Amino acid sequence: MRLDERVSERTSIARELHDTMLQNFQGLMLKLYGLTYMLPDRPVEARETVEGLVEQAQQAMTEGREAVQGLRSSTVITNDLACPLTTLGQKLAAEQNGQSRTAFRVDVEGESRDLHPILRDEVYQIASEAMRNAFHHSGAARIEVDIRYDERQFRVRIRDNGKGMDPKVLDAGGRLGHYGLPGMQERAKLVGGKLAVRSKVNFGTEAELTIPASLAYAKSRSLRRSIFVRKGA
Repeated sequence: MRLDERVSERTSIARELHDTMLQNFQGLMLKLYGLTYMLPDRPVEARETVEGLVEQAQQAMTEGREAVQGLRSSTVITNDLACPLTTLGQKLAAEQNGQSRTAFRVDVEGESRDLHPILRDEVYQIASEAMRNAFHHSGAARIEVDIRYDERQFRVRIRDNGKGMDPKVLDAGGRLGHYGLPGMQERAKLVGGKLAVRSKVNFGTEAELTIPASLAYAKSRSLRRSIFVRKGA
């Protein structure tokens, strides 16, 4: 195997580890921290929480093992990205503790087209990383995902009305020791797309991925709809 191929393979594994094991274990750590306050006064609820954490840890181990072995199946079974992204948004909203549930919405515009399978999975990973960042770090009351099938390009945009990002972090392309934003940029570049991340303190964050139509689309089929997950749903 050539050196550049080995570097590419190692970079891919690093992305997979971040998007599976590290993300899941970060969520586990946050829940374990909250559990310490629950134990003295709510033992029954604490036990139920522990059972859920064990299940989540087992899932994280399974996904991590598959990522390392390169055996993980396609992230998205169908080309309808709205469905898995909506499912993920509902899951992330349900995991929120000690706060009002964030309003979440997925919009689809344009004539829907099938995406190339490998590109489709990379798009899902980029969008899901942006969604996790928004749910976990933005403190937003509203998170929106816009999927647009255009004649010239395919676009996915994730935006929130949260606290925004530190300009220094945004200019540096991420925090030291954190690989979310660099991984998203690498995935976008891999599929020939462009990822723009915009943010302003106290005015939210927007991540926009665009890919030329000539690279993105495989087939076309008609679809136009909006999917809403309302606050408290």
